[in-house]
Amino acid sequence: MTSRRRFLAASGTVAAAGLSGCLAELGRLYTSNEPPVVSNRPDEVYVPTHTEGMRMVGSADAGDLRVGVFYSYPHRFWVMSDEGDGFGTSKLSVEAGDDVHLMAAVWDAETGVVVPDTGLSLEIARDGDLVSEEVVYAMLSQRMGFHYGSNFGLDGDGTYEVTVDVGAPSLHLFGDLAGRFDSPATATLDFEYSSRDRDDIPYTMLDDQQGDPGAVKPMAMDAIPLGRAPETLPGTALGEATTGSLRLVGTVLDADRFGDDPYLAVSPQTPYNRLLVPRLGLTATVASGGATRFDGRLEPGLDADLGFHYGASVPGLAGDDATADLTVDVPPQVARHEGYETAFLEFDPVRLG
Repeated sequence: MTSRRRFLAASGTVAAAGLSGCLAELGRLYTSNEPPVVSNRPDEVYVPTHTEGMRMVGSADAGDLRVGVFYSYPHRFWVMSDEGDGFGTSKLSVEAGDDVHLMAAVWDAETGVVVPDTGLSLEIARDGDLVSEEVVYAMLSQRMGFHYGSNFGLDGDGTYEVTVDVGAPSLHLFGDLAGRFDSPATATLDFEYSSRDRDDIPYTMLDDQQGDPGAVKPMAMDAIPLGRAPETLPGTALGEATTGSLRLVGTVLDADRFGDDPYLAVSPQTPYNRLLVPRLGLTATVASGGATRFDGRLEPGLDADLGFHYGASVPGLAGDDATADLTVDVPPQVARHEGYETAFLEFDPVRLG
């Protein structure tokens, strides 16, 4: 029996075969040797060395939330590290005994909104015996967007039980989401695994594009939502700016669900494909009508129409003459798949409006 634990300092979608046809392209069979990391990687989002498909274990309700579990080949990823004078990333390589990279996505089944920042753990058992248990990493990948995942060892081919423990999200919830997800919950799914099925997962090299600024397209999905911002945010647009590869899009909303005062919301996104980037620290100095209306930290929030964002109620704010000076003072505390590990680390102040 293998039992391993990894912990992240901060608490820790995907298409599958048969969901939307996105795994129809055949790729080469898996080997334990990944291609070398791109040399001279840019300090921004870049095209990775390869893409992988994945297979779906299943989905189940966990309280008010819906959980989907998937797997692919075990692969390297990068975790955040405090380097004293700032944050960097450290590579975690595939270890002997790693059989799969297991992933989980969490969303609200009623609205389809992906719910980040829940904290999540995965336990794998077989015939009642524990095989592997992890506190998994909150992660960001170009194909899946935000999810939870880690490499796991198994005990050969066969049927496993995957138990997913989901915590209550540390978010301000608005509208139809208010008052929900307030208790931890658990879901258990059967996992039929064979190394042959794993080795049939597509694996495509990107020799001509790897290392170039840019990103691969996220997986198209029919049944599983992707953590992606709306093309146009509701409210009065405040503009957008990019710093450290992070796209910050602002809006001002006057809606009862946000309270009596105007609500400033900032959507943090990847520079390509509008994937949401959570678990960062964001402060704002907001001016309107010739006066400073707000100076402080924006809090993470979730709304069915706006999605995940950072926001604050700002008395006296008028969207038509507002400005917001934004500072990312804590980089996103998420592990990164290849192509994101050199981005979202250092930021200059930016202004919206």
